[in-house]
Amino acid sequence: MSHPVEVSELAKTYFEQGRGQVPAVRGISFWCQESEIFGLLGANGAGKTSTLRMLSTVLTPSSGTASVMGHDLVKEPAAVRRSLGFFSASTALYPRLTPRETLDFFARINGYPADRVKARVEELIERIGLQSYANTRVDQLSSGMKQKVSIARTVAHDPPVLIFDEPTVGLDVLNALEFHDVLREFRTQGKSIILSTHIMSEVEKLCDRIAIVHQGKILACDTLAGLRESSGEHYLEDIFVRCVKAGHP
Repeated sequence: MSHPVEVSELAKTYFEQGRGQVPAVRGISFWCQESEIFGLLGANGAGKTSTLRMLSTVLTPSSGTASVMGHDLVKEPAAVRRSLGFFSASTALYPRLTPRETLDFFARINGYPADRVKARVEELIERIGLQSYANTRVDQLSSGMKQKVSIARTVAHDPPVLIFDEPTVGLDVLNALEFHDVLREFRTQGKSIILSTHIMSEVEKLCDRIAIVHQGKILACDTLAGLRESSGEHYLEDIFVRCVKAGHP
């Protein structure tokens, strides 16, 4: 049985002056199914972002394979990009465009049906909470509001696979909780969602399955209940620490 996202022994090595070849991702394997939020949990530098950038075709894998909606990352990058929405805190917006213009542009450029673009844009403006700022230039928005525009931009073309890399960094508590509700709605719509974060509570509340990533490897992958049973720990923080210690004595 194939899944919307399948990753097999994916690896990425960088060359650094003075250090030579430095492995960032060391043979990661996982899958994500429909109507699932799959969490990549790890500290900064664990390899989460490099993994997601490979999935989005921004980076070319050093080895291993992966597919999105049946499309191979390396052989069919354009088809992969059409099939997913990728959010990163470093994703740039066009400062002179308004949120409404931004969503219209990204819906069209990613192939959303032209006769439905306007309705899609208005739907997102309402759902993401951009009504009061829809016609304000992006460069005049607060950082939190820009982040909401970026989140809406990610899903403008209604892709089946969504990737969110640290999506709530920079959001206040209320906006973060609002985003959690939006993410759950995406799941009920049948989306396959990969969420990368280092925030334990976010993973506990949102993720159907959790992969604990450390130094470029997946040390454990299961539901929260499964991780609790296998580790003998209740709190995700304690589970994480136990996995890291067991994986690296």
